[in-house]
Amino acid sequence: MCKHCDYTQMLEVRGVDPTPLREEVLRSVGEEQRPLSAAEIMAAVQDRMSINKVTLYRILDLLVDKGLVKRLSAGDRAFRYGMGETRHHPDHPHFVCSACGIMECLGPHLLPSNVKELQSKGDRVIKNVELRFEGICESCLQNE
Repeated sequence: MCKHCDYTQMLEVRGVDPTPLREEVLRSVGEEQRPLSAAEIMAAVQDRMSINKVTLYRILDLLVDKGLVKRLSAGDRAFRYGMGETRHHPDHPHFVCSACGIMECLGPHLLPSNVKELQSKGDRVIKNVELRFEGICESCLQNE
């Protein structure tokens, strides 16, 4: 759970009208320790208010377009959603378990340091870096 984020302010700063549903979707993503699938976000939001699938995907698309949320590939057909890069949420790689499909956040120190070097040369702009490790998670290893 992020105790540092003011979700209303984050929306306003990016020019997004902070409706209750948008705030709740952003809060649901921000308060988790791992990226969530759209179904997991929908379940979290529905615990507090009503939302349909079309509205959820429109809100997620808006939040991704504004850089508040990142759409992450886990190597399967479903995307996961995590917080966009901020002071309290630095870019970081992820680990995906090929057995259970869970996606976990890894420390930002595991990103290759030369990624920032690429952009500092001034001949390119890097808008997104997505580094994903795949393997078997601790829980699945213990269950084998």
